[in-house]
Amino acid sequence: MRILLVEDNQTLADWLGRTLRKEAYTVDWLDNGADADFALRSERYNLVILDLALPRLDGKEVLKRLRARHDSTPVMILTANNSMHSRVSELDQGADDYMVKPFDVQELEARIRVLLRRASNVSNPLVSCGDLCFNSNTKAFALAGEPLPLTPRERAVLELLILKIGSTVPKQILAQSLFSMDNDVSPDAIEIYVHRLRKKLEKSTASIVTLRGLGYLLREETPDA
Repeated sequence: MRILLVEDNQTLADWLGRTLRKEAYTVDWLDNGADADFALRSERYNLVILDLALPRLDGKEVLKRLRARHDSTPVMILTANNSMHSRVSELDQGADDYMVKPFDVQELEARIRVLLRRASNVSNPLVSCGDLCFNSNTKAFALAGEPLPLTPRERAVLELLILKIGSTVPKQILAQSLFSMDNDVSPDAIEIYVHRLRKKLEKSTASIVTLRGLGYLLREETPDA
């Protein structure tokens, strides 16, 4: 899952970026609203963490422009303003959640997980496809009840596929969710991770199907499939 962190306090941004990367998120960091607005027009993110007091273009305007484009990417507001008016105003402008600095990082991570599940129309933190199970709280996969060892990028690909279970996920979307803007990687690299995942799922009832020209689909294999 790819997160855009927009925060002009470099110390806070460095700490938060490291924390989220340890949780297997791909994180892009920008320190001003103008660059954030451009990135949100040209890149695809699963979540935006947005400070309000930003140079060049404030967070409120970034959010306003995002929603004016009918972009429903979840937005978590970070701000030092704890007034009721500010909280209500930003939620009314299209923010999905709101946290006041200083904040507890465990609560932030939990709220991020909720927003990502909501965006994927998944209410239960445990998601299954046949004998493959994913725990969105721990980001752990199990196959037939046993832990499934995966590399970070294999896990990232499989996570997106299982959260979109039954739906086709384009290769480009997988690539954009997996790699940050600092990575110059072709979407064709996704084929390598899909190939590795298929080998690890050979004995599973969950299968990754290629729909040529469209993308990949995770589905449960049944005798008449």
